Amino acid sequence: MTLQSGRDVLLRIGDGGAPPAYAAAAGLRMKTISLNARTVDVTHADSADGWRELLAGAGVKSCSVSGAGVFVDAAADAQVRQAFFDQAARDWQLVIPGFGTITGPFLVASLDYSGRHDGEAAWAMTLASAGALTFEAL
Repeated sequence: MTLQSGRDVLLRIGDGGAPPAYAAAAGLRMKTISLNARTVDVTHADSADGWRELLAGAGVKSCSVSGAGVFVDAAADAQVRQAFFDQAARDWQLVIPGFGTITGPFLVASLDYSGRHDGEAAWAMTLASAGALTFEAL
């Protein structure tokens, strides 16, 4: 993977259609995507030389996403805000340049608004995967 620009990492929310049309969560300056898989330890007294053994494919997989930025698009802000208040899983598309696209249902787990008296208003959010995700390599 060659060097990539961080601004090219995209978080896009679906419009609820079938198939969904995606709009960028506008104004995001910082984006973090974390893929996780909990392991299931099946080590027992007869494990070779006492080495830990893990059960392949048995752990719970999850994806968490966070983003922070400034307001630039009222429509995109309204979609994210409504997804939070509805607490319904919405389709999201996460585009990671040089890696791939992750698509699937996420809940808006947190939504923060902030602003300094001498600066711009800002917002931040955290998404939590809420079902099976698909991955398409770029």
